[in-house]
Amino acid sequence: MNSEFSFKNYKDFSGQIEIESPGRINLIGEHTDYNNGFVMPTAIDKKIYFKLRKNDPVSLCRLYSETYNSSFEFSLEKIEKSENAWENYILGVVNEIQKLGKQLSGFDCVLKSELPIGAGISSSAALECGLASGLNELFDLQLSKIDIIELAQRAEHNFVGSNCGIMDQYASVMSKKDHLILLDCESLDAEYIPADFKNCKILLLNTRVSHSLADSEYNTRRQECEEGIRIIAEDNPQVKSLRDVDEQLLESHRDKLPGKIYERCSYVIEENIRVLKAAEAIKRGDLEKFGELMCASHDGLQHRYEVSCSELDFLVDLSRDKNFIHGARMMGGGFGGCTINLIEVDKIDDFIQEADKAYFKEFGIHPEPIIVEADAGTIIYKN
Repeated sequence: MNSEFSFKNYKDFSGQIEIESPGRINLIGEHTDYNNGFVMPTAIDKKIYFKLRKNDPVSLCRLYSETYNSSFEFSLEKIEKSENAWENYILGVVNEIQKLGKQLSGFDCVLKSELPIGAGISSSAALECGLASGLNELFDLQLSKIDIIELAQRAEHNFVGSNCGIMDQYASVMSKKDHLILLDCESLDAEYIPADFKNCKILLLNTRVSHSLADSEYNTRRQECEEGIRIIAEDNPQVKSLRDVDEQLLESHRDKLPGKIYERCSYVIEENIRVLKAAEAIKRGDLEKFGELMCASHDGLQHRYEVSCSELDFLVDLSRDKNFIHGARMMGGGFGGCTINLIEVDKIDDFIQEADKAYFKEFGIHPEPIIVEADAGTIIYKN
């Protein structure tokens, strides 16, 4: 760090702006967002906390992660990709803001995270959107919430190399407390649905694994869907995404879709249907139907989209024969992270113990239980 400045006394650091940027869960609708489909996420009551203030050096930016006891600095005049993954989320956001022609100057930032990395609750989007929201307020950049969502997504594409959809960033910024979002990722139309789970809560079980396939296979799945679209569009020029393809049209092109392409496209089309059915089920308080759709989503992810793993499948299978768990599925990009379980409140402690014992016996790892509630999106405080 600069010899005249240190974050050693970070507990005394006072920000001009403070931000609470939440992680998110997705009840159903996995890998549909980058296919212009439907998703059902919400922000959660686990967050990244930022403190930001302007500093004297006109172009020097300095950041400290209290969670990882790690700091770095960079110049606004020369932004380059870092070998440290978490730094690229920061650098990417700043880079995208400057590409919009917005004027930044040097700033200091201290951040602290409650979100486990690799758990599939989108710590990356919380990091991107929290910083972008803080800089927007600190420097009066006049960016709208949608501007922040879209630039955070571009940061992940351009600086991190993950060709993600828009769901994570949208949920982190736009969520409402105690509500789910039925989000149309094509139009960005959103319907807020009360998160009325009656006598149930949302329990995440973090597998504590993140297989090396995760990033490469995520991008591969996107490419496979795009190849399916290209083939179908040869005969149907109106088709721009899988949102424009129904089951009948897909079936008529089955012989032309090579390898796994048909399976990938079929999963996405079926998952979109499941999301809309799930929205209707939760509105009428039918948790049993909602849970059935969650389980069907996992089956599709496991067998047709092939982004699950043995650890996720084990925990979902453990949930299936429990009448007090209405639904369970893997959540996130896949190959690790969490399962999401809709579970009756009075059975949570016993099931956590059972899952811990069984999972440890199978894999030698203790899963991490995380109970979450639907919460508000980004919150900004001025000091």
